[in-house]
Amino acid sequence: MGNIVLDKVSKSFGATTIIPQLDLEIENGEFVVFVGPSGCGKSTLLRLIAGLEDTSGGSIKIDGRDVTAEPPAKRKLAMVFQSYALYPHMTVRNNIAFPLKMAGQDKAAIDRKVSDAARVLNLTNYLDRRPGQLSGGQRQRVAIGRAIVRQPSAFLFDEPLSNLDAALRGTMRLEISELHYQLKTTMIYVTHDQVEAMTMADKIVVLNAGNIEQVGSPLELYRSPRNLFVAGFIGSPKMNFIEGAEAAKHGASTIGIRPEHIGISKTAGEWKGKVGVAEHLGADTFLHVHTDNLGTINVRASGEVGIHHGDTVYLTPDPSKLHRFGAEGMAL
Repeated sequence: MGNIVLDKVSKSFGATTIIPQLDLEIENGEFVVFVGPSGCGKSTLLRLIAGLEDTSGGSIKIDGRDVTAEPPAKRKLAMVFQSYALYPHMTVRNNIAFPLKMAGQDKAAIDRKVSDAARVLNLTNYLDRRPGQLSGGQRQRVAIGRAIVRQPSAFLFDEPLSNLDAALRGTMRLEISELHYQLKTTMIYVTHDQVEAMTMADKIVVLNAGNIEQVGSPLELYRSPRNLFVAGFIGSPKMNFIEGAEAAKHGASTIGIRPEHIGISKTAGEWKGKVGVAEHLGADTFLHVHTDNLGTINVRASGEVGIHHGDTVYLTPDPSKLHRFGAEGMAL
């Protein structure tokens, strides 16, 4: 089980409101990602669910049970933090077993659960090492193993990969996603990295100043952002936004077009411009095209595009991929 329902939950510190009233339901077994810029309230919301912060209003239910006033230990949740918080003097085995020993479980049950978690996380050969003898990714897996053995209703991850280098983050993203498929347990994951959100989530919750801007699958948010904030936050490189006469032609205050939905040619097209920086990434090339009337337009092209800094080019947006927004920033 792992159904979590937030009903009119809010959080204030004195006169400062961090989370205005919000409602959210997380289904059993879902991988839900809270994403948004720094200071948007995503970690605070996770801590409210965990019981590490008291709510200022509303209720939190886990599997139908009201846990709003209950301490963290009674919520049957397991949290994995940004810092690994491992005991350096203990072996991997004892680090993973620690919460079970504290709960007074018998040695046979502890040994079985530790062995099972180590097998799932590919840590069997490291059980007798200490944290200082492990890589950053291995230490993060130990922290996850310590959470797994508690057999929680849900796992809560608070930016667990931010201390790792780019290559290791990519590997750990895959490992955590694979772990979710194996355990089929509810997971809530906090990140400011929209690439992590897009690649890992069943459902993304986009937060801005404590408010939920949109909830949906990665592709729903990519294809149908409900406002300018979501449109600009989801997708890499970011969506291009155009205002003025060009937007008015489409009956909008602002139009948006993603870099991958713009054709580029040296001979003819709808918008004329000059190529500035060209970022060659191998399979893709990101071109920053300076136009006279529309500002800089970012274009995602093939790695073999053969266009360089200073070239005059013509851009043609795919009309079926245009996003239209009204004066208040909402999708039309």
